[in-house]
Amino acid sequence: MEQTFAIIKPDAFSAGHTGKIIDRLIQEGFRIVGMKKLWMSPDEAGGFYYVHKERPFFGDLCEFMSSGPCIAMVLERENAILGWRELMGATNPADAAEGTLRKEFGTELSRNATHGSDAPETAAFEIGYFFSGLELRS
Repeated sequence: MEQTFAIIKPDAFSAGHTGKIIDRLIQEGFRIVGMKKLWMSPDEAGGFYYVHKERPFFGDLCEFMSSGPCIAMVLERENAILGWRELMGATNPADAAEGTLRKEFGTELSRNATHGSDAPETAAFEIGYFFSGLELRS
């Protein structure tokens, strides 16, 4: 089994899509190993997205991610990283395939409903950023 990290972002949370997204996760065979609602500060969002700190969109991203509550999750299943990324769809909802979460719930590139780890190393960092080992016992 592989684990990955996922976020239901503030735009999807405030629009009331959390339950629908979680239902889709379960339908796709993901097991939710850890889940919490949180509201990041701009500094916490900056620490999470530190890999983008030199990018021009970094400030806007941190502002958006700290604009309201979100749901952080640790997901588990075979090929969880790839499976979650396929379920999310392309980063830009306009480019996302029909049936993906970003196509259904995202509204624009910077408001795309979900986040997911892109590699095992990223997943390890992201899971550790938000969850302690005690929170992830099965």
